[in-house]
Amino acid sequence: MASEAHGAETGGLVFHPMDQFIVKPLFGGDTIEWYTITNVTLWMAIAVLAVIAMMVLGTSRRAMIPSRSQSVGELAYGFVYKMVEDVAGKDALKFFPYIMTLFMFIVFANFLGLIPMSFTTTSHFAVTVVLALLVFLTVTIVGFVKNGVGFLGLFWVSSAPLALRPILAVIELISYFVRPVSHSIRLAGNVMAGHAVIKVFAGFAAIAVVSPVSVVAITAMYGLEVLVAFIQAYVFTILTCVYLKDALHPSH
Repeated sequence: MASEAHGAETGGLVFHPMDQFIVKPLFGGDTIEWYTITNVTLWMAIAVLAVIAMMVLGTSRRAMIPSRSQSVGELAYGFVYKMVEDVAGKDALKFFPYIMTLFMFIVFANFLGLIPMSFTTTSHFAVTVVLALLVFLTVTIVGFVKNGVGFLGLFWVSSAPLALRPILAVIELISYFVRPVSHSIRLAGNVMAGHAVIKVFAGFAAIAVVSPVSVVAITAMYGLEVLVAFIQAYVFTILTCVYLKDALHPSH
């Protein structure tokens, strides 16, 4: 606050690109408890309602000549269904509802975060870590339930020379437990970085000399972020399918 006041007094350019990620209670106050309704809670709820509106209400009529919402819903359904089938196999289709829900929530949360004055929930590790941990636990439980002790074959590279197998087993084990970390950081980091860059260019737009360049840069970055919003949802989902394939078919 002191730096902002000093900048205002001196007429300098002061902006904080990370302020857009601050979690704030919706109904005032400074204390945030586990039950406090925050801007994160609000925009997560909006994302869920948007998914329901498109996938349930938008496709409720099921007309032979589909409406726009029905067309988008059917395209999303077919896209994720094909992804699960191609990557994880036909026996993974029983998990399609979970993977479809995961994809739709992330893609809507990403796109809603591009609306001016909104809040990007997927820029917070608290959100992406929970999503990644749910995938990790689901895959691990499914792996042991379906294969029993045979699931440990995922860590034993039988095609490698015998002397190297114990070393590779340790590496495979470490990489397995690192999955939820990389899974969550990839999504949150990319979303956060893009929004921060847009905020930086927006700050420079206040300077008359560089304002036109700033506006062009913001437009370009916004277009890129629209692409990133979809790609990151796709990457998160396809990695989930890859991990599920490992659980269903653990042997190397």
